[in-house]
Amino acid sequence: MKAPEAFEVGFLNTLVTLGVVSAEDAVAILKAYDESDVDQFEDFLLSEDIVDEEHILQALSEYYKVPSFDVLGYFFERHYLEMFPKDVLLRNEMIPLDVDENMMIVIASRPDDSNLPAIIGQYVSYDIRFYVGIGRDICDSVEEFYEKADTEEMQDEDLNEEHIMMGEFHFLAEEEGEEEDLEEENKEAEELMEKGIRERE
Repeated sequence: MKAPEAFEVGFLNTLVTLGVVSAEDAVAILKAYDESDVDQFEDFLLSEDIVDEEHILQALSEYYKVPSFDVLGYFFERHYLEMFPKDVLLRNEMIPLDVDENMMIVIASRPDDSNLPAIIGQYVSYDIRFYVGIGRDICDSVEEFYEKADTEEMQDEDLNEEHIMMGEFHFLAEEEGEEEDLEEENKEAEELMEKGIRERE
């Protein structure tokens, strides 16, 4: 059985304040979560259909006092994600969203984590502005990005191999063409020589 943490209690209070759940339901929800095997409180609320994603994001924004961002279906810039190792993004449940001059916006499931600025600072020198998102959705987006990147890399390798093979075929074709041209030239030369000999005769 898990002991309730400050986030879980505070987040439930936020949901109650927003009118998403009642105070009576909040007590039962916390008890059910304590008895569950789910690690993330938001995941528990979603998996049990207690609160939908829209209200989770609304409550996260209110709780952390930062904008929320729904990462599902969003096309993230490859350049920004490649600034960070995949395991760092997954471990810290964060994903870079955008850069505006010297400011990078990062979506994190726990934007109040005091370790995040130092972790991010190991890879980029931007000032950081945090948005909040749902942890599992952030991780899914990171995984999806790297799956696409791996697929594109494999496709690029296949294309490179194809280009190399095509280059070899072109080279062989050119060689064959050169041989044919040379044969034609030799034949023309022989014909000219024969013609010249006949004319002299």
